[in-house]
Amino acid sequence: MDIRAILMGLAFAFMWSSAFTSARMIVADAPPLTALAARFLVSGVVAVAIALALGQSFRLNRAQWRATLIFGISQNALYLGLNFVAMQWVQASLAAIIASAMPLLVALVGWLFLGQRLRPLGVFGMLAGVAGVVLIMGARLSGGVDPLGVAMCLVASLALAAATLSVKGASSGGNVMMIVGLQMFVGAAILIVAAFVFEDFTVHWSGRLIGAFAYTTLVPGVLATWVWFWLVARIGAVKASTFHFLNPFFGVAVAAVLLSERVGPLDVLGVAVIAGGILAVQISRVAV
Repeated sequence: MDIRAILMGLAFAFMWSSAFTSARMIVADAPPLTALAARFLVSGVVAVAIALALGQSFRLNRAQWRATLIFGISQNALYLGLNFVAMQWVQASLAAIIASAMPLLVALVGWLFLGQRLRPLGVFGMLAGVAGVVLIMGARLSGGVDPLGVAMCLVASLALAAATLSVKGASSGGNVMMIVGLQMFVGAAILIVAAFVFEDFTVHWSGRLIGAFAYTTLVPGVLATWVWFWLVARIGAVKASTFHFLNPFFGVAVAAVLLSERVGPLDVLGVAVIAGGILAVQISRVAV
């Protein structure tokens, strides 16, 4: 892995983790599904415009179209949609920690259903990661965290795992930025319908809302997604997923600094266990 890939991976991990804090800011002043649909619409327009300026086209191969649809539905509509709704009741740090378990879910699915080999170190890493999540959730639930919000975050992580398994098809054949934009439109189309059915359009405009919306639209929305596809194409999905072990640290740190969310001793221990488990799984998969 070259230095450029390492720097891009670190940038991706930070951008991905910071999205939970910006989302928490947004849902405090705007309906979550409406705000997320608007974010995807703007992000999609920006990404497609950049793609056209780079000479990319709408001509995707069959694998790319399939992966784009799956990614748009699984990550954008389900994963982010559920997380945005849950963020009304769940702290940004807890949502980031639950979502950080995604590489463990990907490894588990690959091991159980796709015939992928996993060494003892990887099995230990999965068990450790699950134990870390349970430790943190137990502490937070006993402190009064909403169980429905936690359940939404867990289902969202399963959807993100499914999206990650589809990235390989999306990152092959070029037109990466175009794919980034198109999968944003898929998410926007689904969430606009859901917003009309379930939400009232009431927004409390503020400088924080506008800033958080602009940040989450351009940075986690467009830039982080492009970096992720770039990493997968350059070093492969397994090595790229190694950077997810940093997400628990970044997610908790950003929420603590910007939202003043409390971080207890069990949170610190759980984050360390989850990060170690993710790293163990990825090292095991690389070594196979």
